[in-house]
Amino acid sequence: MPRRKDIWRCGIIDAPVDRVLSSGLSTAHVHWLPEEPRFHFLADPFPWRHAGQLHLFAEAYDYRRRHGTIDLLTLDAAFQVVERRPCLAEPWHLSYPTVFEAEGAVWMLPEAHRSGGLHLYRLRSGPQDWVREVDIRLDAVPVDATPLYYEGRWWLFYSPADRRETRMGHLHVAWADRITGPWLPHPGNPVRIDRASSRPGGTAVLIGGRIMLPTQDCTATYGGALRPLWIDRLDEAGFAATAGEALDPPASAGRYRDGFHTLSSGGGVTLIDVKHIDRSLAGLWLEVTRRFR
Repeated sequence: MPRRKDIWRCGIIDAPVDRVLSSGLSTAHVHWLPEEPRFHFLADPFPWRHAGQLHLFAEAYDYRRRHGTIDLLTLDAAFQVVERRPCLAEPWHLSYPTVFEAEGAVWMLPEAHRSGGLHLYRLRSGPQDWVREVDIRLDAVPVDATPLYYEGRWWLFYSPADRRETRMGHLHVAWADRITGPWLPHPGNPVRIDRASSRPGGTAVLIGGRIMLPTQDCTATYGGALRPLWIDRLDEAGFAATAGEALDPPASAGRYRDGFHTLSSGGGVTLIDVKHIDRSLAGLWLEVTRRFR
């Protein structure tokens, strides 16, 4: 019966990701979101700025329920939370709510592998109002699917959900002419096998003419660290990439230094999450009461 609990905390850096990487993450000034109640966490933060207002979408998780949903947090100019509300919930676990604009609409592509697929949502009337638009078909049920528009088409980076080793250490790629598909898997899949730098972990961006895909280093533990994967070739016939050094958590992370697994960006800011591992007897008792409830 598991006693260990990964507890994540989100932070905001008032700078674009290229500047954060060049100046160094360990010394960055981070605006930390308040800690959640015990055995709750917010993780996988993604930004979206609309009409000058910064919104943050994140996985909200309660170990008593073990079912992730997506929360929307609206922030003021000082990065203080002025409003928080539930944003998206499904019968299956949701996380990793990447939000982006494409083809005249705003989209969310949350991680949903326990549903047996991947579902693309479109924004309707406001940032908490989403409709499921299309189911994306790939060569495997994906985890942490990450989109990028590059050289006139959409690309999707993801890890297959079928086995632990593929979830932690395989990278697949697909492409499409439109964000709604149809999607074509890369003939070289898996294009990368490396537990230290394959599973996506944030926003893919162009920096200095190269694609930077944040990836999770899962060699020691899930979400143990984060590395930039620098992609030098991405086309229908080939893929080539080099992993950078693992990024150190910011010095202000305090006890949250046991892991780091999201580096997302947009709207002039960079978002991160870091974790500490709770091994208390209270966590074990929570599991006992949950199983017999």
